[in-house]
This record gives sequence, structure tokens and C-alpha cells, in this order.
Amino acid sequence: MRKLKVFWMNNKTIVWITVVSILLIVFTIIGLASLESFYRNITLAQIPLQIFLTALNALVFVYFYMNVFRGGFGSMKKGRVHVEDVNVHFRDIIGLEDAKKEAWEVVQLLKDRARVGRIGGKIIKGVLAIGPPGCGKTLLAKGIACESGIPFMSVAGSEFVEIFVGVGASRVRKLFTKARQLAYAHGACIVFIDELDVIGRGRTFSFMGAGEETNSTQNQLLVEMDGLGEKQENVVVIGATNAGEEILDKALLRPGRFDRKIYIGRPNLKEREKLFEYYLAKIKYDPNDVNIPRLARKCVYKSPADIENIVKESALIAARKDRDRAVFEDFSEAIDRIDLGIAHRLTMTDRERELIAYHESGHLVILYFLHPTDDVFKASIISRGGALGMVHHQPREEYYTADREKIMADIKVALAGYVSEKIKYGVTSSGVASDFEKATRMAHDMVWRYGMGTDGTIGDFTCLPKHEVSEEIKNMLNRQSQEILKTCMIEVEKTLRQEWPVLEKFAGELLKKEELEYDEIDQIFQDAGKSRLFFRTGGANP
Repeated sequence: MRKLKVFWMNNKTIVWITVVSILLIVFTIIGLASLESFYRNITLAQIPLQIFLTALNALVFVYFYMNVFRGGFGSMKKGRVHVEDVNVHFRDIIGLEDAKKEAWEVVQLLKDRARVGRIGGKIIKGVLAIGPPGCGKTLLAKGIACESGIPFMSVAGSEFVEIFVGVGASRVRKLFTKARQLAYAHGACIVFIDELDVIGRGRTFSFMGAGEETNSTQNQLLVEMDGLGEKQENVVVIGATNAGEEILDKALLRPGRFDRKIYIGRPNLKEREKLFEYYLAKIKYDPNDVNIPRLARKCVYKSPADIENIVKESALIAARKDRDRAVFEDFSEAIDRIDLGIAHRLTMTDRERELIAYHESGHLVILYFLHPTDDVFKASIISRGGALGMVHHQPREEYYTADREKIMADIKVALAGYVSEKIKYGVTSSGVASDFEKATRMAHDMVWRYGMGTDGTIGDFTCLPKHEVSEEIKNMLNRQSQEILKTCMIEVEKTLRQEWPVLEKFAGELLKKEELEYDEIDQIFQDAGKSRLFFRTGGANP
């Protein structure tokens, strides 16, 4: 009965127009039948022109009415997304185990809303999904709607942004009006707002009126989520954002609005393995050559969207190479292409190629011997993304913070190319600029921000206004940054001189093959009888 009532509310104008049109047609036929044949023919001949002119006048009137008198620019064209069209269950969402536990509680509250109401409780008004892009926030919202079996409406924050004042607020009102109707008919409704930070950022108040339109849109959203009115329909708003909580307005995060927060992070090792298994099932690949655990270890910090893209890209690469199935080489090339860009060979002199080979070999040797957390995945002297060569490395496992050893090792790796050029040629090239930038920035942060200087000075001096930091303190901190850089360079030079035969071996192999994969790199070290000088346990080799 409620569904019929909602149908009548939404379509009563169409029903009345249909009834009146049928009556007019009937009366017209009766009138024409009563005329003489001559006048009847004249009347019938004029009817098409009259219909055309009437329709034209009606279209002009409707256009101006909707766009001028009814605020047509503020129309909200989003409709209901049917659950059967979504068809995303929690079992289809790979990984996100902690996030799914939080989301399942939301589903249970929506399913048991009658029982919650009987004991005097209220279902939640809003759920905020926070996490990096491509990690499954939209998919989780679809899963909640599908598992709950209630209507689902999806919009983007940018759809509320217009140059016309009042349009955003008008669209918010119309969205929630439609959502309340669906909730009235079906018991509840979910509204999903993607990129909530577009309209949810902290409000700005200025006498010049800056940000007034965004403020009014957000104010309308706050009022709608409060549910002020004589009826309390169960409308649940799910917001998704890549920005941090501190970006959003505090009024949005208070109890009664976004009551729950679901943090969605990047998948761990086991979840990455499951994701590869899921997406590999959609393509043809060689199971004897493709090692899924190895791929998962090679994709530390990759999102589910990244992994899907890698699998699809590997299938394209295999097709371009006329293979009937993808092999591990295709996946490795796909990762390099996505992370580093497409390889393109430049025409260089022999000396320039040799300089690049020694430069990259310096990075490689120091990374292998002195880095506590990272492994070398590939070394190349082929230009990618503007770089003349590269050493691709990643942690063996997820790390969410960096200690002094790790940062110092990063600085040593960055300086290794410079030191290698200096040992080999006695002079260096402009290719060390980006390495110096990276090393200088890390040393600066160690002293200025992390309290990792050489004289025990602590504090984050970057948060202070520049005029409050004396020149004496600045000189002292900058001097400590230089001490860190020089200490790292001395250790790098000592290590490279000790291991120079191995470095020359790598330079020669790079000049010959242009690229070296992990297995080839590891084999060269094994043949030379070398092992890591600094190894932190905890991760398996890729």
C-alpha cells in the first residue's frame, strides 16, 4: 500500500494528464462525427498543424518554466540503483577484513531496525569511509546496500558544485526528498556520496562572501542529516573520502551525523595474494611460471585497483608479444610500466651509457649491502619517465613508520650514484641532482622534524613561524644536516671501494643486457660469495 501511495505521489500529474488526454480524444471523435463531410475534412486537415503548434508552445513554456520558475539548474537526476543491479555481496569483496566487520554491523542495524526501534534506539545516520583511492570504499558501500536489501542512491560530491548560487543546496534537498520517499516505501534507503570532501571541507566565513555557495550546500546537508521534520525516515548516508578527517568540517563528524567511521587501508600480504588469485582467474596465465606469493611480495603498498590494473596490463603485454597466456615476465613489465612509465631507448655515446651504468650500479650495491628493509627488484639503464636509468626497490613487507636506520640507509642509497661516478671518473655529472634533492630533504627532516640530529636537539622546528627561529638555531640545524650527509657519504665510499669488483661486474652486465631482474642480481652476488652486511629479519625475499 505504501508503494502505491509513493507511486501516486510521484506520478499523479502524469496520471491526470493521461486521463484528460483520453477524454479529449473521445470528445473530439464525437464532435467530428456530428459534422458534415466537407467541414469534417477541413477540420481533419488542420489538426496536424494545430498539434504541432500546440506542442511547440508547450515545449517553450515547459523549458522556461523548469529553468526559470522552478530552478531547473538545481534538478537532481539521480535515481534509485536497484539492489539486483548492484549485486555485490561481502563474499565478493576481497580483503578489507577489518573494514567488512565494521560494515557488517551497519548491515545488521539496518536489517534489525524494527527491533532497534522497539527498544528505543535509532539506527545510525551516517557512515564515513576513509582511505586511499582504489581500496574499495565504493565497493563496500554497494556491499552494505546489497546485503541490507534496501534502495541505494549514488552521487558524487562534485555534482553539488555549480557557479549558480543556491543550486548545490537545492540539489541536496531534492536528493534527500527522493531518498525519504524510497525509505518510506521500503523501510530504509542508503545515500552514497563519493568524494565527500568536495562539499564537506571545513567551512570558511568571510565578509567578502568567499565560499558562500559551498557553505550553503554543506549547511543544507547538515540539516537534512539531522532529519528535521514530522517523519523520521531511515535514510543512512555513506560518505567516502581520500582526504583525512581533519579536512572535513567538525559539524559533519559530530554524533548524530556521521556516527561511524570505517578506515579502509591498503591490503596486506595475504590479502594481496587473494586479490591476485581473484583477478588472475579472469585471464589466461601460466601457473607454472607465475608465482602468486612472489607477485604479492613485489606489490607492497599496492591498492586493489593497482593489482587489477597490473593483471590487465600483463594480459595486454602478453597479447602484444603473441603469447596465448601471460607469464611472470609480463607481470614484471606491467609493474614497471605502471610504476615507472614506458621504456624508451635514447641515442647515447658509449661513455654516457657507461656513466649511467656505474651510477645505477652504485645505487644497487649500497642498497643490497646497507639497506635494512628494502630489496632490489630491477636495475636498468633504459630511460623511463624522464630518468636515464633506475634501480627499482621496495620493502620486503609493509612498514608504516621509518626509524633512523631506515632513513640513513635511504640517504646512503641516494648518494651512492654520486660516489660511484666520483670513484670511477674523478668527476660527477648533472644526473646526481635528483639524488641530492632526495638525500638533502631526508637529512633536513631528520634534524628539523624528527629529533634525529647529531647533538641531541629535539623538536619539530618546521611548525614554528620562520621569524621565531633564530639564525643561530638555523645554522646549527643545517650544520647537523650536513654532518649526516657527510657521514653517510663516507660509509658509502668505504663500502663501494671494498666491493668495487662486484660493482664493475654489475656495470658490465647492465651495459650488455640493459636490464637486470631480481634473480639475475641475486645470482651475481651469490657467484661473488657476497652476503648482506645489514639484514633485518621479517620479510621473505621476493
